[in-house]
Amino acid sequence: MAERKIRVLVAKPGLDGHDRGAKVVARALRDAGMEVIYTGLRQTPEMIAEAALQEDVDVVGLSILSGAHMALAPRILELLKGNGQEHVLVFLGGIIPDEDIPALKEMGVAGVYGPGASTEQIVADIRSAVPA
Repeated sequence: MAERKIRVLVAKPGLDGHDRGAKVVARALRDAGMEVIYTGLRQTPEMIAEAALQEDVDVVGLSILSGAHMALAPRILELLKGNGQEHVLVFLGGIIPDEDIPALKEMGVAGVYGPGASTEQIVADIRSAVPA
């Protein structure tokens, strides 16, 4: 029997219009055998949580370059929990100051990646975090 593919929703919350990094990560995840759903630019937290629910994903990957990560990530985590999706892992990439990483992880973000992060590391981290 074939192993079930990990389902990942890649989202760009907020007003940030730069999605090259999100697309690079989405392609790397797809090339690694994961199912990837890319929501596009300028998604609200509500839109992301609803898409995660509708697509029955294992992981939500957020790309935030706008500096709004300390407002957007907690809201998305709250909405996922409200949908009964506590099992969905949230990974965050973008311009994230080092001093914000501990607070993000404490609130439930599974991994945080900055510019130049290795796509191989992101793939490995998702594979090790998602239960088989």
